[in-house]
Amino acid sequence: MRATINCLLVLILMRGGVSAFAQTTCLPDNCGVSASAIEESRWPNVRPLQVDNELLGDRDYRKIEGEFSIHTAPDSEESEQYGSGYTFVTVVEQHGDWTKIGDNQWVRSDILSESVSPSRFAGVMLPTLDALPYTVAWTLTHLRGARTPGGPESAENSFRYRYTRVYIYATIAVDGYNWYQIGPNEWVHQFKVAKILPIARPEEVDTHKWVSVDLYEQVAIAYEGGEPVFATLISSGLEEWPTNEGLFHVYVRFTRKLMSGAYNKPDFYFLQEVPWTMFYDDQIALHGAYWHDGFGYRRSHGCVNMTVTDAHWLFNWSQSEYDWNNGDLTGPAVYVYSSGDYD
Repeated sequence: MRATINCLLVLILMRGGVSAFAQTTCLPDNCGVSASAIEESRWPNVRPLQVDNELLGDRDYRKIEGEFSIHTAPDSEESEQYGSGYTFVTVVEQHGDWTKIGDNQWVRSDILSESVSPSRFAGVMLPTLDALPYTVAWTLTHLRGARTPGGPESAENSFRYRYTRVYIYATIAVDGYNWYQIGPNEWVHQFKVAKILPIARPEEVDTHKWVSVDLYEQVAIAYEGGEPVFATLISSGLEEWPTNEGLFHVYVRFTRKLMSGAYNKPDFYFLQEVPWTMFYDDQIALHGAYWHDGFGYRRSHGCVNMTVTDAHWLFNWSQSEYDWNNGDLTGPAVYVYSSGDYD
């Protein structure tokens, strides 16, 4: 943790002696890195991947609410029936009241949502570490920074959209939590950003190209040898379906894969054509997720969700790790760990 200034904490007491919140006594322009120093390194020296509209638009994804049946042809008897769940399908063609979603698979058109647009977020290519003077992070919410650590959002500060890339110039603890300086007199609570924290290559990693997954920050980083080259936000498993920590290897991969599970249970899911899927821990995979834009937060059944853009990049980048001619089907190492503990 980079701490540049020690500030005394002022304990604000509610009636009856119970603390409401704590805030530092440091005044604007007296906390953290100076405005002139920030101006020298205002925006993170990283390059986002280019978003390919053709890649994002090459499928017509739709959501299904409630129970649904699949038929082998329009107006035929149902061949499969499913309960309510988290269901997304791909439209192949439509004919009036019927929509084809696969070979000999048809559903009624009136159960489909409008087309679903995949997230346009994209990860970043990283320069050498000595080219980054400060830790890089993404904002996880729309926000305005506080004027001082522990303070309320200030209308005087610029509005920052979710997924804005920022430097963290200084860190100050307030009431047991870190507050990060992301600009002159701009401070945000640690829960509102996700940091890129490259790690040293673990001794157990035995592939040149490998991926780290930080479950606390919800950030994945791709490495070549000991050098981080790419980083992005992810969505890992929820508390009920955690993503396992440890060292793994990609053992099989698919450009598109049906993922379905928890039949007849409240958490049933049916996801057609999950893109750029790389399985590494039994049924747990790194893959693209076209059905949400909640990256930076846990929300899966254990898999590591990425945007379609990022999963496509990772899929192509990792290909050179395989030696197809010699029958080597073992892919890059995947090291899953947590840099902190969830509150």
